[in-house]
Amino acid sequence: MNNQINLVGHVGQNPHSVSFSDTGNKVVKFSIAVKMYSSKSDEQKTLWFDVDAWNGLGDRVLELVTKGRELVISGRLDISTYTKQINGEKVQFTKPVVKLASFHLCGPRPKASEDSKDESPAKTSTKKKKLALAKN
Repeated sequence: MNNQINLVGHVGQNPHSVSFSDTGNKVVKFSIAVKMYSSKSDEQKTLWFDVDAWNGLGDRVLELVTKGRELVISGRLDISTYTKQINGEKVQFTKPVVKLASFHLCGPRPKASEDSKDESPAKTSTKKKKLALAKN
């Protein structure tokens, strides 16, 4: 792969999916915050990258990735160009987007808030099996 980027950072918001009914494809979008250090100052800056994961990889992202989770991602750097109307004038914007090829979960899972105690079916069935074994 000629164009490759590897980043380590934290997920900024829970991933969300966009489906295309005409093609049947699905893209899952999220952003990742990467700390930038400089030897010339003690100030830390944060770079934000938008990430797109397509089809099956997007399904795994939806299943495993949550806001605040530390990730190592690998993919292809792309440039997204779009126009936006500001004060009646069309302005063209460009921004970098990472087309995800793979990811690895790092560090501990972020603490779940009281509002969102959603558990995956796999975890629920594992807990049920442990409870059944404990009763026997």
